[in-house]
Amino acid sequence: MANAVTDNTARQRFELVEDGLTAFANYRRSGANLVIPHVESPPPLRGKGTAARLMEGVVALARANGDTITPLCSYARAWFLRHPEQGDVLSGDAASGTVRAGRMFNNN
Repeated sequence: MANAVTDNTARQRFELVEDGLTAFANYRRSGANLVIPHVESPPPLRGKGTAARLMEGVVALARANGDTITPLCSYARAWFLRHPEQGDVLSGDAASGTVRAGRMFNNN
């Protein structure tokens, strides 16, 4: 059974434990919007899909709670570009030209 992504509200981050190591996505909450400034996976977990599974869990939790996401972290932005089907949880600012335009934020 896959490990579940958990919301560690005390540390303001989502966590996924695999092989005894914790990958995480820091967040700041602004109402119903989650701003994701940083996603990190420990070196032994890199290249194994851990960060992608973390993002899938973050999106699932956001969707279940009616939250939106503003991905500031380059990994999180790139993940959304690779998964445009998950764009429904992007905040209005993040989604305003993002996946449709093939880039994360307009530079205008």
